[in-house]
Amino acid sequence: MKRITPILLALAVATAFSPALAEGDVQPAIHGGPFGFAESGKKADRSAKADAAGAKVIGGELAADGAWPWQVALVVAGTPVGVDTQFCGGSLVLDTWVLTAAHCVHMQDDDGSYYDVEPGQFEVLVGSNELTPGKGDLVPVEAIFKHPAYLGDVFDNDIALVKLARPPRAPYQTIEVPDAEYGDILNQQGVTTIVTGWGLQDGAQPSPELRQAEIQILDREICNAAMMEAKAADAVDGFIYAAQTLGLGEKDSYEIWDELVARAPEPLTENLICSGTFEGGKTSCNGDSGGPLVVPLEDGGYIQAGIVSWGLTALSGYGCEETALFSAYTDVSKFVPWLNEVIAANP
Repeated sequence: MKRITPILLALAVATAFSPALAEGDVQPAIHGGPFGFAESGKKADRSAKADAAGAKVIGGELAADGAWPWQVALVVAGTPVGVDTQFCGGSLVLDTWVLTAAHCVHMQDDDGSYYDVEPGQFEVLVGSNELTPGKGDLVPVEAIFKHPAYLGDVFDNDIALVKLARPPRAPYQTIEVPDAEYGDILNQQGVTTIVTGWGLQDGAQPSPELRQAEIQILDREICNAAMMEAKAADAVDGFIYAAQTLGLGEKDSYEIWDELVARAPEPLTENLICSGTFEGGKTSCNGDSGGPLVVPLEDGGYIQAGIVSWGLTALSGYGCEETALFSAYTDVSKFVPWLNEVIAANP
């Protein structure tokens, strides 16, 4: 079995998380339709403004040319390759199979209903870290398989496979994924991870070049506690008003409040990995959606632990929260049996 090198974290977890998120400055972002956003031209419109919305590897650095050769970009079909037509990332796990997020291929329409993106609506850019026409190979899509348990309004089981119509004609490598046992070893607090993707940089300007950021696995329960504390802080004023209006006494109010908080679902399920930094400023957001979260191994290789699923946004709803401490990533190891089943059934 490959070995990984855990990184010990120097700061106390509780004190690092609670104050920053309890103030209500950020909240979980549920962003619908990366494909529709790019296809409609809204990404291009917003990228021209300082308040542009979209995704980025926050606090990252430019990736070296040829680095992360499994990274791919999902691009609106029939359009020039560029920052305005790229809507999600992905990773090559086999010669003709791309791993990405389900919310990249299952979109919310204007009327609130959900629909699946069709294979002919996008292409996959392979072999280039630069979103520039003429670079890499644009590969047609043959089929799309989203996890059957994924629901558009719930970011659980946020995983999908894209089958390419042919092997890429540009240099690439595939990335290994862990089984459940090895995934449990990877998903330990302090393990170093690297997230890669394109999108907005500081100042909300899109980046045509692939970026990377080194972050660490963080304890999911502590991430959940921090987010629940932030949600409670947002909700408490409304609850106090309702309790006073209804004439509830202090004792009853506390009991009802405690029960409400206890019944609230945890934002990060067991199918998600929490990764970020204690100091914040290094994380991912929705435009990096579908891209890989990889773990460096002692033998110099890498293994994919997660898929970019969702992050934190400012309360305005625009851009990514640059002080966010963490983002959520689909735990790939939980879905290996499903991945194998889909690939075996679609040779």
